[in-house]
Amino acid sequence: MTDTYACEDEERDRSLDIAVTGMAGRFPGAAGIEPWWQALLRGEILTTRMGRDELLAAGESPRVVDSPDYVPVRGLLDDADRFDHELFGISPREAALMDPQQRLMLETAWQALEDAGCDPTQEQLVTGVYASASSSAYLRAMLTSNTLDAAGVEEALRANEPDYMATRIAYRLGLTGPALTALTACSSSLVAVHLAVQALLNGECEQAVVVAAAVDFPQLGHVHLPGGILSASGSCRPFDADADGALAGSGVAAVVLRRYEDAAEAGCDPYGLIIGTAVNNDGRAKAGYQAPSATGQEAVIRSALAAAGIGADALGYLEAHATGTRVGDPIEWSAASSVLRELGAAPGQIAVGAVKANIGHLDAASGLVSLIKTLLVVRHGQVPPVAGFRTLNPLLETAGSPLRVPTAGFDWDGGDAPRRAGVSSFGIGGTNAHVVVEQAPAPVQETAPVRDFEAGAPDDEHLLVVSAATPDALRDSALRIAAWLPRAQSTALGDTARTLATGRATLPYRTAVTGRSRTELAERLRDATASPADGPAPHVVFLLPGQGSQYPGMARPFADALPGFTDLLDDCLAHLARWVPGMAARLRTALFDPDFPAAELERTELAQVALFCVEYAAATALVRLGLAPAALAGHSLGEFTAAALSGVLGLADALALVTARGRAMGDCPTGAMAVLAVREDRARELAAAYGLEVAAVNTPESCVLAGSASAVQALSAVLEGREKVRVLRTSHAFHTSLLDPAVRRIEDAARPLPLGPVTVPYLSNATGALLPAGSRVEARAFAEQARSTVRFADGLAAIARAYPGAVCVEVGPGQALSGMAVAAGLTAVPLGGRQSTLEALGGLWAAGLPVDPAALTRPGRPVHLPGYPFAGPRLLAPAAAVRAPHSDADAGEAPPVPEPAVPGGPARTSGEGTPGEGTSGEPTPGERVCARWAELLGRTGLDPDADFFDLGGDSLLVVRLAQRLGQDLGVRVPVRELLTGPTLAQHIALAESLLLAGDHR
Repeated sequence: MTDTYACEDEERDRSLDIAVTGMAGRFPGAAGIEPWWQALLRGEILTTRMGRDELLAAGESPRVVDSPDYVPVRGLLDDADRFDHELFGISPREAALMDPQQRLMLETAWQALEDAGCDPTQEQLVTGVYASASSSAYLRAMLTSNTLDAAGVEEALRANEPDYMATRIAYRLGLTGPALTALTACSSSLVAVHLAVQALLNGECEQAVVVAAAVDFPQLGHVHLPGGILSASGSCRPFDADADGALAGSGVAAVVLRRYEDAAEAGCDPYGLIIGTAVNNDGRAKAGYQAPSATGQEAVIRSALAAAGIGADALGYLEAHATGTRVGDPIEWSAASSVLRELGAAPGQIAVGAVKANIGHLDAASGLVSLIKTLLVVRHGQVPPVAGFRTLNPLLETAGSPLRVPTAGFDWDGGDAPRRAGVSSFGIGGTNAHVVVEQAPAPVQETAPVRDFEAGAPDDEHLLVVSAATPDALRDSALRIAAWLPRAQSTALGDTARTLATGRATLPYRTAVTGRSRTELAERLRDATASPADGPAPHVVFLLPGQGSQYPGMARPFADALPGFTDLLDDCLAHLARWVPGMAARLRTALFDPDFPAAELERTELAQVALFCVEYAAATALVRLGLAPAALAGHSLGEFTAAALSGVLGLADALALVTARGRAMGDCPTGAMAVLAVREDRARELAAAYGLEVAAVNTPESCVLAGSASAVQALSAVLEGREKVRVLRTSHAFHTSLLDPAVRRIEDAARPLPLGPVTVPYLSNATGALLPAGSRVEARAFAEQARSTVRFADGLAAIARAYPGAVCVEVGPGQALSGMAVAAGLTAVPLGGRQSTLEALGGLWAAGLPVDPAALTRPGRPVHLPGYPFAGPRLLAPAAAVRAPHSDADAGEAPPVPEPAVPGGPARTSGEGTPGEGTSGEPTPGERVCARWAELLGRTGLDPDADFFDLGGDSLLVVRLAQRLGQDLGVRVPVRELLTGPTLAQHIALAESLLLAGDHR
């Protein structure tokens, strides 16, 4: 349930409230927040009892496993060793050196930002990072392996020490707010929340990511020590009579925070609000350093409620620290009961939660995990049971206590008041933290502004864009969204489209689908294919069709999908209205009314102006959208549009010239035209035989013949059934001698116009050549163009030579020119073809063209969508793997772990030989360079143009590369030269030149 409430305190000052706008996490038994939450509601215990073979394979000693005190249970995190390092630009070697905790924190911070509707690669708000993690067993394994030299130790420290935890996330995600690591043992991550809240309220950042992890290495059970805090039974039972201690668990979690007023203004859907936080320390008021203190816990809860400005009578839930220990739980129960009763809570008023019963104790991440659970409780109004709870611990003081332990889940109806809850987290050593959260108010429903589309045009088609770093990840992302759509009936499709367009990273593999319903969009996402968009964007060529492609209502698809089109079209019509008011009004009707008489629109004087206006407005709108053409190719009338777009003609002058051209041609004798699937030489034979002329050569296998209607009819009758022929719907024989009377009139209209230089190369129909930028066009050329053969095939061939791999976008009605471009070996996308214009624009984005998908969506709210499906490779540093699986004999030293083979030599074991040294002969300088690249970057089989820094290298690795190559080659290797020439080929050339120069060490 996600009921809203009639706010009892609408006048309450919310300027200090903090909204939780995004969340992400991976937990024992659950790969994401939603399945985890459902498991909590069912009261499931998600810890794992591991088998002996599994433990031995993970590196546990048989002597330990077989000990009667060994407890083979923990909250096990699956795939903790996987990392999508390529997405973050991290080399395989650097990634392998990193503690899995820090890898997972990077991925989870990414997902939390996505969930908040923020592109993780584009900082839109000044964002701080507050990070916590457990002590690095991964680092300890490497340092105690005795396989690292001094430089290797330095690298391991730099990759794992907590100093770099927050700053690495800030660097990899490009975040510029404060980046701080908080370490206070078990309370670390809730302390980090407090620090982030204070930073937001102090104006140090506009947004904050709080992220925490606890992943042991390896993930094993524990040996129970009598009197210790770890469970002997393998069950964590907070507040239960059978409670005997805690269980270790692994997981990672992140939240994104913003000031509530800012989040509300942005239309965010918060999971809840943080209305008060507090942090303190026990000092010496306890039995020992590691013991809890009732005094300190009472004080921190009192301070947090004071910061929230509420009494305990407003609370309905408390997520306790609740480790299930014999000493800790009674002290916590007593402290919370005392302070909450004092501050107004009634007996049994507050339900207690204890997530450690489900997943174990996530150490430094436990507070943040508890916060996420509590936010879900207040958001959905459902309180999960305490997993495995049977009988209340008799040591707990229940008389008059405001606390109660729910034995079953229940719905929490807050009535007229918002649901409010507390979260406690206490660290060994005495740093206590408490956070008070509140159910978020329902967002104010507002009508989204309408785009500048023609009034009355359909506006219910939506574009969903998805991208990923790999084809598999793209498929998984698309399938996740497809599965989510039918379940998200309360989420507007427009908000979904907007969030995908603005709140997701734009990655190399892309797909875009359109649809008018959830079902249609989901089906298309399931069938979507990946378009690789890596590398530089291809050149774009605009194709501008000529007369014959027009139809009534042809402006509507562009008005419905292309931002800015309507305003630009209005500009064109406003110019026309100044000198031909009747035509402008009639033209508007023709462009938007599908029932406008087609025969009237075919009249030359109306058709040519109509086509020019649509093409000019659509092309200009595309440029403003980000799609700048490298060249323009207009067919017949389309050449005039190209001249205007290229700056040769101003808009008003172009409209005047097109109007004069249409009238002059309309006054010429009528005629007919037919397109034939024949080569030019065959077309000329037929033209001579039937008294016709070659009007256009569109492709090497397609020509247009034109002349009198009777001659065209005779040709069609004779060729029918023998050669492919189609009579065009035209009233005149354009580009033939029948147009001679119009030539002088067109030149007279063009002569007084100021003609600028060509700024964008465009196709001359008469010559089939591209007019280069800077060239000049004479007025007579516009007149001769009406009479000359359109050599479009030659023009497309010239474009293919000048812009190999170009994408041709047909900017106008129909798709005839797209077919011609494909015949010339070019890729073509018709905006006015069978697919919708919005779908075509999405396809351009998917192909890697600089189209802004946000401009193709309505304004909308950020919504919570499925996050990125991280599924990187398993990575393990060789030094961390030295602790090999034990045999039952458990005898002798662990064997050295083979390192990956490198170019120029076989695999080797730790400390054996020199990288790249083969079994026969001395390795070449190139082989030595390749070997050192493989060692430092973890990459082999590289192209000579591979860049050291693009592959994850940095300045420190360059220094190490210089040292290693110097040792290999016996020469001094200058770091500066490696920096200024960073490719593999340049490094090899440098090594060879240094050997020749003989500058020995």
